[in-house]
Amino acid sequence: MKRRRFMSFSSAAAAALAGSGPAAASATTPRRALMKLGTETGISDVRLTYLARFGVKNVCAGPKPPDGRLYATVDELKSMRDAADKYGISVDLLNPPFLSSNHVDTEKHAAIMLGQSPERDRDIESFQTLIRNCAAAGVPAIKYNLTLLGVLRNRNETLPGRGDTRYRRWNRKRAIETGGPVNRDEIGRAAGIRDPELTRAGRVTADMAWERITYFLERVVPVAEEYKIRMACHPEDPGVPPEGYQGVCRVLGTVEGLKKFIAIKESPYHGLNFCQGTVSEDLLDPGQEIYDVIRYFGSRKKIFNVHFRNIRGHRDDFVEVFPEEGDVDMLKAMRVYKDVGYPYMIMPDHVPQTPADPAQLTTFAFCYGYIRALIQAVDEMAG
Repeated sequence: MKRRRFMSFSSAAAAALAGSGPAAASATTPRRALMKLGTETGISDVRLTYLARFGVKNVCAGPKPPDGRLYATVDELKSMRDAADKYGISVDLLNPPFLSSNHVDTEKHAAIMLGQSPERDRDIESFQTLIRNCAAAGVPAIKYNLTLLGVLRNRNETLPGRGDTRYRRWNRKRAIETGGPVNRDEIGRAAGIRDPELTRAGRVTADMAWERITYFLERVVPVAEEYKIRMACHPEDPGVPPEGYQGVCRVLGTVEGLKKFIAIKESPYHGLNFCQGTVSEDLLDPGQEIYDVIRYFGSRKKIFNVHFRNIRGHRDDFVEVFPEEGDVDMLKAMRVYKDVGYPYMIMPDHVPQTPADPAQLTTFAFCYGYIRALIQAVDEMAG
């Protein structure tokens, strides 16, 4: 007998033996887990075949407009959905052509977070168009970033992991001593961005950052609400001290900052791409604190996507590791997502690197299996 059938049979039998009738039997039946295994991907036959092989049926993806447009057309979005649908895969989240995790010094379209008008108004108009096009094409959500510094990791410094893998590291003190950090996406393409040199953004105080974020949300959230498209913002990775880093205050790099963010423009369509790894990086004791943070945002229905990543360490000093060897109990975290009724994707993020597999296909496959197993495990546990 399959495990799930056995557990269901056992729960019903226990209720019957207790003489408590159908209502009590229902009360003892585990509530089903609603979340789905997902991933971020490009759309190609090779990539979709790979995902179908491992049973990944829900994805975040985005077409790249050939003419430099900051929004995909309805036809482009439908074409992307049709390509995925041939493999039984659903595009649940859009990765837009801008508002990415790039550093401001390498990002061409950064006017929104630079506070530049009229350029930011044109970019916001493009985002509004993207929302409308997603509604017309049947893509229910968009993920995005509001960042200037991108993803900060120590430059040319990874730590040995198990086997031949290497783990990315962020140690703020070490970054300053060795000439500054490098954006994770720039490894191999840039010499690094040194601290304390300023970026092209110059000095950006917390008040300035909040003004730019609020300006964006006030113009975009009403459109998202009108067209019923969820907007999922990724936290800043990682948080930095209150005085800032490279002259920039990262207001979305703390839990309190994220609480303020979701309250700026209250709407069921305004929420988070909840990167569990990034939020863990913002905590002094992630192994103890992260579960209450998940519960806070999850119970308020503000989590629209989850990057399911683990770290070893804490704020200002951590490494990115395999999901089962970090400081966070990932099974316990998955239980919290179930408890709050989280219904969207749980996906791998920032997996360890290995020279034997530069595309990290085997490491992602490991994470797919790990996440699926945890979802199945909590699905069989009493709520």
